[in-house]
Amino acid sequence: MARVLVGVKRVIDYAVKIRVKPDKSGVLTDGVKHSMNPFDEIAVEEAVRLKEKKIASEVIAVSCGPTQSQETLRTALAMGVDRGIHVDIPAAQMPLLQPIHVSKILAKIAKDEKIDVVIVGKQAIDDDGNQTAQMTAAYLDSPQGVFASKIEKTNGELTITREIDGGLETIKVKLPAVVSADLRLNEPRYATLPNIMKAKKKPIKKLTPKDLGVDTSPRIDIISVKDPPVRKAGSVLPDVDTLVAKLKQEGHL
Repeated sequence: MARVLVGVKRVIDYAVKIRVKPDKSGVLTDGVKHSMNPFDEIAVEEAVRLKEKKIASEVIAVSCGPTQSQETLRTALAMGVDRGIHVDIPAAQMPLLQPIHVSKILAKIAKDEKIDVVIVGKQAIDDDGNQTAQMTAAYLDSPQGVFASKIEKTNGELTITREIDGGLETIKVKLPAVVSADLRLNEPRYATLPNIMKAKKKPIKKLTPKDLGVDTSPRIDIISVKDPPVRKAGSVLPDVDTLVAKLKQEGHL
């Protein structure tokens, strides 16, 4: 049976209104509700389902971030993951932690743990990078099935249905492989109270990038973070002729 590694990221909750710091150096995170990245929830659900179908023998969750990332790992453990690995990144360094750093970390852990399938969300809702799965596959020299909306295992291979611009594409990849979860892959379960209690006893191993031999020195500098410009209010026009005249007046025609 396969061994599965699933990546989970702690992000500002999707329902929270993002506010920029007064000094324009980033966004406010102190005292702000955080939760697991929604696409990573889908990845966790799929990994747990693989175990329930007797396809996977063990599911390990990894999170890179400050101490609070262990809460995100506990959520994954309560959903059915077997154990967690917390790669400690100080909060002050998180804005400069890039997908390339996370990819190197995931690839190293995957090699150390002899992982057959790495599953991550297709993107994080904070930076919308959509890069981690692809670069992890490159570092592992493994096939990849990104934007997966369906995963099946047959004869040591994964058959993956991918969501692409023109519709759906079905591919087969040999193991070990890297998969990224799209929105329609599944509906994540809610963690039950008994499973939340059990999750408190499941092990979480703490590591640092240095332990893994990964250099997380920033490759970028954040110059300024700004709110998007406020959209002008719309107006209701009585007819098409007035619309055309308005467009000409604004220089759009």
